Amino acid sequence: MSDKTENPNLAADQFGKVCGILDRYGRDPAKLIPILQAVQEEYRYLPREILAFVATSLDLPPARVYGVATFYAHFTLEPKGKHVIRICDGTACHVKGSMHIYDALRERLQLTGDTVTTPDLLFTIETVSCLGACGLAPVMVIDEKVHGQVTPTKAVAAVDAILAEEA
Repeated sequence: MSDKTENPNLAADQFGKVCGILDRYGRDPAKLIPILQAVQEEYRYLPREILAFVATSLDLPPARVYGVATFYAHFTLEPKGKHVIRICDGTACHVKGSMHIYDALRERLQLTGDTVTTPDLLFTIETVSCLGACGLAPVMVIDEKVHGQVTPTKAVAAVDAILAEEA
């Protein structure tokens, strides 16, 4: 996956990548969801300009493409970081202090206000309703790796380890 930054004027070569994705799926409107999944994998989000381009390329109304992109929780219209951190805030995790973990990570990543992604697009932090691992509460997932019985200190250490690898 290539490193992307948010850019309102997407370059022609970036549209070329979308053309490759569209061609891979035979420009079939029935394959809109896997096309959007591939686009999001490439860009880490669905840029609005790309959604319009996909709609035109598939001869679909832009509202339909946008509707699919906003209906499914898997899709995002905002850039996400290279590493996505999900903190479970289901009942078991919440009772065991998941929000303390969330607060510690936000502080470590210097995220303020409603911001959930670091400016360098390295990390995005999210809360989720349940990760299905209540026996390990509190739970956090970084990318696809599950961390159970997490404390704020352990969570920050996991982020620091990623920062060291990225340096």
